[in-house]
Amino acid sequence: MSRLTHLDEDGSAHMVDVSAKAVTTRQAVASGRIAMSEEAANAIAQGLVKKGDVLAVARVAGIMAAKRTADLIPLCHPIALSSVSIDFALDGSGVTITATAKTAGQTGVEMEALTAATVALLTVYDMAKALDKGMVIGEVRLLSKTGGKSGEWRAS
Repeated sequence: MSRLTHLDEDGSAHMVDVSAKAVTTRQAVASGRIAMSEEAANAIAQGLVKKGDVLAVARVAGIMAAKRTADLIPLCHPIALSSVSIDFALDGSGVTITATAKTAGQTGVEMEALTAATVALLTVYDMAKALDKGMVIGEVRLLSKTGGKSGEWRAS
């Protein structure tokens, strides 16, 4: 088994030193889904949720979350993001959210994409919970990443 990079020789947690790594263009794409009642899904799609435009607020929340990932995940490096995008696919039973994070740097943006997707999902829940408290958030996962020493990776 390979050594866990967030543990030093003594087994103590530490932030990985990326100073010797090359600066490369990096991108990560993550997604997740929130399942809900048809009533809630239709209200979101039609813009009828009393709290406002659910998807617009979720988009801003996801972007803000990506920018704050290092504040939330203890050993993440602060990253200067080049861009973050949040996309939505609605259907009669929920919303699938896809977050894409990009940077040119010495470490990847997988955690930023995953954080963006997760917080966007939580925001949808918060905005629509009056319509359906039983919504289920799940299927959050990394879909792909590019750049860095390990190159390209895609979920199968």
